[in-house]
Amino acid sequence: MTTARDRGLAAALADARDRPDGAERCAELERIAARADATGDPRTALSARFALVEAYLHLGERWRTVEPVRRMRATLARHPGLLDARPDEATRLRRHQRQAVEALFGTPRVGLDQARSLLDTLAAEVGEDAEAVAELRCRLADHLGDEPAARRAYARWSAGDGADPVAGCPGCAPARRAELLAGWGEPDAALAALGPAFAPDCTDQPERGLVAGLLPWLRTGAQVRAGRAHVRSYRRHRRERAAFPLLATHLRFCALGGHLHRGLEVLAEQLPRLDRPADDLSAMEFAAAGALLCGLAAEAGLGGRRIHRPGHGSRPAAEVDVATLGGQLQALATALAGSFDARNGTGHQSGRIASWLAERPLAAPVPLPAESEFDEDPETDPAEPGPPGPEEPAPLDAALLTGALDARGEPYTVEPDGALAGRWGEATIQFRRLGDVLHARVVAARRLPADRRAEAYAFCNAWNHDRLLPAAYVHEPGDGTLVLAAGVSTDLSCGVAPAQLAVLVAATIRTGAAYADAVAALRP
Repeated sequence: MTTARDRGLAAALADARDRPDGAERCAELERIAARADATGDPRTALSARFALVEAYLHLGERWRTVEPVRRMRATLARHPGLLDARPDEATRLRRHQRQAVEALFGTPRVGLDQARSLLDTLAAEVGEDAEAVAELRCRLADHLGDEPAARRAYARWSAGDGADPVAGCPGCAPARRAELLAGWGEPDAALAALGPAFAPDCTDQPERGLVAGLLPWLRTGAQVRAGRAHVRSYRRHRRERAAFPLLATHLRFCALGGHLHRGLEVLAEQLPRLDRPADDLSAMEFAAAGALLCGLAAEAGLGGRRIHRPGHGSRPAAEVDVATLGGQLQALATALAGSFDARNGTGHQSGRIASWLAERPLAAPVPLPAESEFDEDPETDPAEPGPPGPEEPAPLDAALLTGALDARGEPYTVEPDGALAGRWGEATIQFRRLGDVLHARVVAARRLPADRRAEAYAFCNAWNHDRLLPAAYVHEPGDGTLVLAAGVSTDLSCGVAPAQLAVLVAATIRTGAAYADAVAALRP
């Protein structure tokens, strides 16, 4: 192992991090990681693959994270002490490892042995009873159709206290458990598990919990509550990109609750999103739910109603009647289920989709509430409105800023003056509000001796000449060393949407980490 970093690779990595998201950036990060492997620079290899994994996650291509995560694990196997002094990065890698295993549920493009190997490695490191491991064991067994094994793992998972930093959002865990129990035919248990999901500590709640309860409420005779939950949650999910996997449940509720006209309206509105799904699993479930709805609508005499289906690829745009569309969606769902089963070596997914298609209405329809009833949610204090929607600008405040960092799932601390500080790679970054200005200060972990002042100034001048962010400068604390710091200030006096703030925070972290890496790459 060489201890000196390749300065050219560090500069290339900084440049790659500054590139726009897309295939070219990912290819360059792959090249840098491979070169770092070849030259014996494991630190740069890890940094490049961390950036690569996050790029794939941002692009919505979770399945592509499996190989870089596997290679990071191989790097640590060869250099076991590499992250000993970096506990935040070790946690971050375990979180990415969990996400890579979860990719198996979403697409058959991930090998079963690959995912099992990553899960076994995670279990060896944190223990079989860790929440993240127990949940993944449960969901994997359920995906393969091994309900007894899934229930055993479920018992370990549900016994956790929600404090595992690797286990994903604790606010969404009750909804994930409820979905499993509902799939096992236990609606009452699903609703009992769902209780904690409505605590206001998760940005996906309460809407995700409401969707998890739709079919259990319908199956237990609570049609009115199910109808209110559908209308309230669909107001958000109809336009939220990340909510596509939840749309299948909305369609099934409309089909099984007797709201066929409403369901066909939802299907027509959401059908274009099927051509750009979050993953294969969500496409399969959306298509199966749509096929069920179309089949029941055809039985009710609505088979001739036409729905516009936009063109995609070689398929031209067309006005498709409900009966024909139902056949197209069923064929798609069946084909995707078969591809999962071919990978898994079971028939469980095909059987699950067949059972969906065979379902019949559970209860007589009850009137749905008007959407206007939820303009002012009676469960909240009108004087204290809820958080803005992802695209809705609002004044910058502490809740928005902490929400942006919480959504990343990375550790940070709140300092006495209210600043939020965290460690990302070689950089310590502080975020603070200065009135309507969001200011971030980046401090590189490496310090230079005071006699290298001219070199430090030259480095910062070159950085500021070549890059827009962050603005680099030299600070002399008076202890014989030089601190290389940088800053980013953004005027948000016109307000900021949560989605926009998330982009600003991500850009600051990415460019700040690149700056600190470049400082670390200066000559010894």
